[in-house]
Amino acid sequence: MAVEELAAPPRLGPLYRSAALTAVRRKALGGGGPSGALPDTEMRVREVAVDREHLARYDRVCGFRLTDELPATYPHILAFPLAVALMARPDFPLALVGLVHVANRIEVHRPLTADDRFELRVHAEDLREHERGRQVDLVAEALVDGETVWTGRSVYLRRERKSGGSDRRPEPTPPPEGGALWRVTPRVGTDYADVSGDHNPIHTSRVGARLLGFPTPIAHGMWSKARCLAALEGRLPAAYAVDVAFKLPVPLPSTVTFTATQAGSEHWRFGLHGAKSGKPHLTGEVIHRS
Repeated sequence: MAVEELAAPPRLGPLYRSAALTAVRRKALGGGGPSGALPDTEMRVREVAVDREHLARYDRVCGFRLTDELPATYPHILAFPLAVALMARPDFPLALVGLVHVANRIEVHRPLTADDRFELRVHAEDLREHERGRQVDLVAEALVDGETVWTGRSVYLRRERKSGGSDRRPEPTPPPEGGALWRVTPRVGTDYADVSGDHNPIHTSRVGARLLGFPTPIAHGMWSKARCLAALEGRLPAAYAVDVAFKLPVPLPSTVTFTATQAGSEHWRFGLHGAKSGKPHLTGEVIHRS
């Protein structure tokens, strides 16, 4: 695998603009983009330091306590620009514009702090068919002194019309009883965009959301995951894996119900549902790593 080493994580704004231009060119040529293999390239950045002020802002936006210990989701926003840089390449087989983040798995191999200096690595793998189109995994790693201390796997779906495919949405079900009610305001979209750098207008602009088929902006999926983990803060093991599936978007504004149940001393299942509709927004699981 070829290695493309960058001096620093790239800014997301220019990457999104480049991806939009690429999408326009592909449409003008009458195609959705290359249909071949994924780029055999790994993006790397060495010596990434944590800005404590930025960490504190992230903690506030997502509901974590203000400490030097990194939330499990924090390295994701450090590595995310590398993933976007890879997906924005002209030879990436799925157009970045329109990709949907449908699942995310994070593994924390040991507790991480703001004193750690990371080497970040990101590559794409497992381009595969799906009943609604094609999926791909973006795999990120954070290393400290050559040791992998954190990994993240994000699954993205490119919706494409296919015969026999199903676009059926999850059936509404009443949310589990006894959950916490959270009011999710439009500030969630703009505040998380500011701290993550991900200013996709689907999260921050009513006009942008409507252009992409949504009546209102929607919350970032990784904010939803982070907010759920913040609710479990202090009850998670030192090393663990946390899987989530993103079901239906969380409209801004809306009220959601958070529920969590413990299965064993260090195993949690949790979810977000619409407070009135019962529609599932997110389901997740925390598993202890020995």
